[in-house]
Amino acid sequence: MWYYVLIFFAKILEVSLMTLRTVLITRGERLYGAIIGFFEVSIWLYVVSSVLVGIREDPIRMVVYALGFAFGNFLGSLLEEKLALGLLTISIVASEEDAEVIAEALRNDNLGLTLVEAEGINEKKKMIIIHVKRKRKRDVIKLIESTNKNAVISIADTKTVYGGYGIKK
Repeated sequence: MWYYVLIFFAKILEVSLMTLRTVLITRGERLYGAIIGFFEVSIWLYVVSSVLVGIREDPIRMVVYALGFAFGNFLGSLLEEKLALGLLTISIVASEEDAEVIAEALRNDNLGLTLVEAEGINEKKKMIIIHVKRKRKRDVIKLIESTNKNAVISIADTKTVYGGYGIKK
């Protein structure tokens, strides 16, 4: 029984490390990604060799391995969300009046932003563009919503921002 538990938790750890490594590399943290990759592949080699030897006699190993993989993906995505590494670009489109109110609230929270004139189908609009660390996403959205102004908010991952106000690498 302990053998199945070992396979299960080792696979969870390995897949969680894989998720973290992938995020780090895509965010430009190659060194950390490589270090994690070493441990990830070491665990993988151990687990796979343990599962494959005698799999015909004990096919439950395969099921435990697959369950560990599934749970590892789930846990890895939760871990990535909690770590919230990297940057986001938040774009807000609102009427001219609403955008001014939203921009003031954001600036009062010490957020750097760019305010751009835009056009909607029926009226002139303004677009607010903000670059923030992913850890601040919820706070920024709550701040925008607290203004009680109508706005369209879109969020995109951003790899790098050079210059600007409020973000230090």
